[in-house]
Amino acid sequence: MLTDSMGTTEAASRRRIVIVGASSAMAERCARLWLLQSPDCELILLGRHAERLQRVAGDLRVRAPQASISCRVLDFSDPEAIASAAADCSQPRAPDLVLIAHGLLPDQAQAQDDLALARLTLYVNGISPVLFAEAFVARMQAVEGARLAIIGSVAGDRGRQSNYVYGAAKGLLERYAEGLQHRLALQGRPLRVVLIKPGPTATPMTAGLQGGPGALAPVETVAEGIVKGMAQGRPVVYVPGKWRLIMAIIRCLPRAVMHRLKI
Repeated sequence: MLTDSMGTTEAASRRRIVIVGASSAMAERCARLWLLQSPDCELILLGRHAERLQRVAGDLRVRAPQASISCRVLDFSDPEAIASAAADCSQPRAPDLVLIAHGLLPDQAQAQDDLALARLTLYVNGISPVLFAEAFVARMQAVEGARLAIIGSVAGDRGRQSNYVYGAAKGLLERYAEGLQHRLALQGRPLRVVLIKPGPTATPMTAGLQGGPGALAPVETVAEGIVKGMAQGRPVVYVPGKWRLIMAIIRCLPRAVMHRLKI
């Protein structure tokens, strides 16, 4: 059940934004930016952990007292729960924006040795976002100006020894988003689907990554890129933008060269 901070009748006429995985650092920063743009919007936060979700919601309510902010905790591995949440979030009307932002970044060596962790990684980063997207697309596809974004990763551009289980799940999202964009274009639907590809970003999820100063992008910069990319409705958004060129080079490396690089 949604827990709402304001009346649903008043909220029905507002810009409606749904964030899946709203307690992630990227998602929380995106929410703050949207509240700056639309201080009286209707914001629906979906998450797996009640305490974290309520913490984020409480902070956002202080920042934007006029906003209508709702929370829903659900099992992201349950297709029925996902379908139910999408249906609830689309009443009395479908969302204007949906951001699917949840993820899990395991240690590659652990994922190689622990098949349960490998399966969880593939599900959380690949299958679960696809199920959420399908559930919302069914309700948003006729909404003029609607945007649905899925957070993928540059890791999905090419398999690399350092993170290929995680990268495989993100690669799944790329093929899915590409196919969904094709389908909507052929049907003449106004909904725009945006695949976000962040590079390494300074969030709690990446706290264990090694790198020198500047190796991880500030989460605020990445959030700004996500919000801007969604507004523009671009099919694929690399954030920061430098990663488009970096990954283009990596994708073009011959296999014999790639196999000499420890990346």
